[in-house]
Amino acid sequence: MHPRVEPFFDPATSTFTYVVHAGDGTPAAVIDSVLDYDPKSGRTSTVSSDRVIAFVREHGLQVQWLLETHAHADHLSGAQYLKSHLGGRIGIGEQIRAVQHKFKGVFNLGADVSEDGAQFDHLFAADETFSIGALTARALHVPGHTPADIAYQIGDAVFVGDTLFMPDVGSARCDFPGGDAHMLYRSVQRLLSLPSHTRLFMCHDYPPNSRAVRCETTVDEERRANVHLHEGVTESEFVEMRVARDRTLSMPVLILPAVQVNIRAGDMPPPESNGIRYLKIPLNAL
Repeated sequence: MHPRVEPFFDPATSTFTYVVHAGDGTPAAVIDSVLDYDPKSGRTSTVSSDRVIAFVREHGLQVQWLLETHAHADHLSGAQYLKSHLGGRIGIGEQIRAVQHKFKGVFNLGADVSEDGAQFDHLFAADETFSIGALTARALHVPGHTPADIAYQIGDAVFVGDTLFMPDVGSARCDFPGGDAHMLYRSVQRLLSLPSHTRLFMCHDYPPNSRAVRCETTVDEERRANVHLHEGVTESEFVEMRVARDRTLSMPVLILPAVQVNIRAGDMPPPESNGIRYLKIPLNAL
């Protein structure tokens, strides 16, 4: 099974959104959508999501799923906006509950944010299978970057979220709350045990100046050339490298606004008495 994959790149956050389908007029899934957010002004816009809507309508697709690989720290999810225009069910891994629990404390969120994942339409169990029309999909639990990361295997394509990057970039950080470099190593080994021709689609690309942005590679290419996780790298070697590297990284620009929106399935906090919605910025918490 060889699904069609249409990528949309958001240069502001280096994020890929994907529309996955079997051809014009068929059911589809949207993976890792983006709501544009300007941290200087606090204003949102829908340019990225509107590109997806235009493509879906042009090709007569019926959106069944709005899939999140995890609660992103680098962009706000556009899932609620897309759902209001295209329909579909918002899905994420069931371990989102652990992420909600952790960050509800960080942001001191009130009763409007539950810790049971009820904000999402569906919570995927590890290895759960589901359908996108005639396409068969499977949710692979790949923790490490966060406890809740899910990769979606749809035919010969796998959408890896923040586990792997392109071979010359390496792997995702593991220093967010609940992250674990040992887990990430084991999750990546699971992905790299798939058939060598399996197509792997990245959630982000941060290319060196020597090449253009790319979204797709293969299991074979990652096994041979991933700078952090090529064949022969042991778990202890990877963990030592990853922990040391993470100590040098600054927090993503949008982590504070993004996480508190994304654990709500892309919904905003409720408006306060003046009709304005507010995001919280905890001081000295991360």
